[in-house]
Amino acid sequence: MGDCGTQRKLCCFVLLCLLVAGITGGAIGIYKWHHSGLNRWHGRGSTADFQKIIQERCDDYTQQIQPGARSRNCQGIKQAFTSAFISKDPCKATKEDYKPLLDLAYTTVPCNKAVFWSKTKELAHEYAKRRGLLTLEDTLLGSLADGLSWCGEPGSPDLNYQSCPDWKKDCRTNYFSVFWEALSERFAENVCGTVQVVLNGSIENAFDKMSIFGRVEAPNLRQMVTLKAWLVHDPGKPPSDSCSGPSIKELESILNQRSVRFICRDNLSRDQFLGSY
Repeated sequence: MGDCGTQRKLCCFVLLCLLVAGITGGAIGIYKWHHSGLNRWHGRGSTADFQKIIQERCDDYTQQIQPGARSRNCQGIKQAFTSAFISKDPCKATKEDYKPLLDLAYTTVPCNKAVFWSKTKELAHEYAKRRGLLTLEDTLLGSLADGLSWCGEPGSPDLNYQSCPDWKKDCRTNYFSVFWEALSERFAENVCGTVQVVLNGSIENAFDKMSIFGRVEAPNLRQMVTLKAWLVHDPGKPPSDSCSGPSIKELESILNQRSVRFICRDNLSRDQFLGSY
């Protein structure tokens, strides 16, 4: 009887071990499957504390940077932002997804104050700051999203912090890219007077028709606007493009079709651009 009881206990122990091993293995398998799915994209994942950052930036913008925007509902803006992409396929974004957000939070730029840029972000921001002008990233929505990344997963209330679609390697219609395209289009459609664009004169094609400025902003400038282009070359580098070059002529052609007046200045060093003009 004693041997039989011992065998029974041993069998139960073995069965228990097998059960625990099966449950543990299954849990590990599910975990690996889940995270392999979240890691399937080539772009960086959503920024940690994304919603908290959006809320804090909005509060700072409306209370400190632009107190005239205090009437903006930052809680509602944060909700509209996340609702645009949460629980949705991260490769099936449309501009309509962001329309409620843009309608709620878009801020217009006064006439003669807008600055566009292409491959010159830091320089354009420095130029705008020194002269009291505004880039897209100086608007409410631009300042909220600048430097962040985001995407969700179908049917999930959470952001994907592991990876998000890359514009070139995964899909063009991802929620990050479509946001900036939608905001850039609204920005371009609403500027007025004389506006400026800072282009990199150190590269062969200072105007890139596949950039957001080339694809979205330049083709959506309203009629009778004047666009002044600055071709600025990097320190220690000679100019590689000019106002008479083929890329700038292509830009001028696009603008002519929209009855946009065009002015161009080239052969400027960074110091000349920021100081003398």
